[in-house]
Formats: sequence, C-alpha cells, structure tokens
Amino acid sequence: MSDSDPTERSRVVTWEDPLIGSELAKTMSGLEHVQALIDGSIPPPPIIGLMRMRPISAEVGTVVFTCDPDESHYNPIGTVHGGLVCTLLDSVLGCAVETTLPQGQGYTSLEIKVNYLRPVLATTGQLTATGVVTKPGRRVAFADGTVTDAAGRVVATASSTLLVFPVE
Repeated sequence: MSDSDPTERSRVVTWEDPLIGSELAKTMSGLEHVQALIDGSIPPPPIIGLMRMRPISAEVGTVVFTCDPDESHYNPIGTVHGGLVCTLLDSVLGCAVETTLPQGQGYTSLEIKVNYLRPVLATTGQLTATGVVTKPGRRVAFADGTVTDAAGRVVATASSTLLVFPVE
C-alpha cells in the first residue's frame, strides 16, 4: 500500500543480486556480516524488502529487526498471516546465532516453535522482533525471540534450534 494513497493496493519490490551478500559473508565473522547488512555495506537478501523487515541492531548473541505489516500480508480471515511473524522470528533467531559465529561458519534452522499471543493487523503498527542466543554452539545453537507491536505488547514468542556448519 502506498504511503501517499491509502486506497492504492499495489507494491513494487526490488532487490539486488542475493549472491553478492552471501559471497561477502564468507569473508567475515557472523557479527561483521549482520552489522554490514544493518549499515547497508552489503545488499540485503530479497526477503527483507518482500516482507518489509529491517535489521536494526546487532551485538554478540542479540539481534533486533523491525517490520511494517500491511494489507499485503493479510490471510483469508483479515489478519496478518502468521507466516510473516514466523519469518520475522526465524530471521532474528538465525541472525542472533550468526553473531556468535566465526568467519567460515554458517547456520540453518533445524526447528522453530512459535506461540502467537495476539492478532496483528495493518493498523497494529511497526513490529519489533528481538532474538537472543540462549546457548551458542559449534554444531547446534539455541535461541529465543519475541515480537512486540507498536504499543509494546508481545504478539508472539519463539524458540529455535539451529544447525551450525562450515561454509564452502
């Protein structure tokens, strides 16, 4: 939805070559990579623009993203699809784990459990997701996360197990 015309129901999503950032990631620590995404020195992955997410801050073991839900995220019952919130959580949990990894290590989600606590609407306002590593690891890592709405209410929580592995 356009900021200038609230009745317009279209969006254009553009992105850069996603392999640029993934190749550059191999040359830096996980924290350096996430910070480069935040400061814009590495192009963000396409899902960032598609889902209207933004990485905001990163330190070892903790990452914060924001997300601006709109009608384009609605499901058939007229609320923001839970998949958007799950994707937001999966992103902060994975990036939180990434901040603990040295150069040459990657990660992927093994599982994620999400608890949805309240509905999200286009009028809910900006969401803030925080991911925190609860146990870093050389093979497996664990992280927990929360999503709050613009009023500071928790709308969802999650826990995740992530596989850590060397990247080629």
